[in-house]
Amino acid sequence: MTPSSWTPTDLLQLSGSYWATCALHAGVKLELFTPLADSARSAKELAAMRQADPRGLAMLLDALTALALLEKQDDLYRAVPFAAQYLSRSSADYLGHIIMHHHHLMSGWSRLDQAVASGAPVVRKQVSRTDDATQRESFLMGMFNLASLMAPKIVPQIDLNGRKRLLDLGGGPGTYAIHFCKQNPQLDGVVYDLPTTRGFAEKTISRFELESRIGFHEGDYHQDPVPTGFDVAWLSHVLHADGPQACAVILRKAVEALEPGGLLLVQEFILDDRKDGPLFPALFSLNMLIGTEYGQAYAEGELAAMMTEAGLRDIKRLAVDLPNGAGIMVGTV
Repeated sequence: MTPSSWTPTDLLQLSGSYWATCALHAGVKLELFTPLADSARSAKELAAMRQADPRGLAMLLDALTALALLEKQDDLYRAVPFAAQYLSRSSADYLGHIIMHHHHLMSGWSRLDQAVASGAPVVRKQVSRTDDATQRESFLMGMFNLASLMAPKIVPQIDLNGRKRLLDLGGGPGTYAIHFCKQNPQLDGVVYDLPTTRGFAEKTISRFELESRIGFHEGDYHQDPVPTGFDVAWLSHVLHADGPQACAVILRKAVEALEPGGLLLVQEFILDDRKDGPLFPALFSLNMLIGTEYGQAYAEGELAAMMTEAGLRDIKRLAVDLPNGAGIMVGTV
């Protein structure tokens, strides 16, 4: 939207748009969509199932109906097919994990002014390293949700023909390693991440029956050694959590993990070199300000310079069209 096209109505809709967001979050947090995907139920019946107040729940159900996520007939509510597919825990396409991750970020975003004024995070600990099991599950499986949407678009466009060993550095539940190995039958992979991630990764890898081809290596890439002997490394949405100095260490370790001729692929939400767009990376940079000490979104030129400093050559951005300003940089050892 250009400045000349703004109206007072647009501005007020933007200001109050979190109301709809909070209604969605409440519906997912209360797990309303799972039973309503199976059958139509009244507010009273659902309130008894969820130990909720019937009056308050009826108001929420009506709001979710107004958002076109539910349909209502007489006093019965049912999930529309889209909501049944993506908001029911019984569905393989469930996106509730990433929605709950967004919910857990909201308290920090409400203090954005404090983060801007101080230049420091306003949350206690990075969500990727939280001790809260619920938040950790939402984050890790939320990353699975996002990667499951993106990987089928990305992986077929990256030529790994002839490459045999993949390192998914900071790979979380291993979604990209799974899709790369599915696409490339000759490829084996290793997911490297924190010990608290192992259970999620092994469960996900097992779901795709790839235990014989994808292993898990515990470690903290900030301070621990990274295994070597790979001919391709994938670094997806890792660098934005750190400042340039820490990014340099991570990139150097990724390069050292590769054999000569190895390929390093870096996916991030990439700003233009003026840093005033695209919109999502610019907002995402604020998300890093709220939750990390030095994290930020990086511009394409900044990423290219860091990759060059790490010892990579033939650096370029792949011509892959991705949503939210995401992009993939590639370099060769």
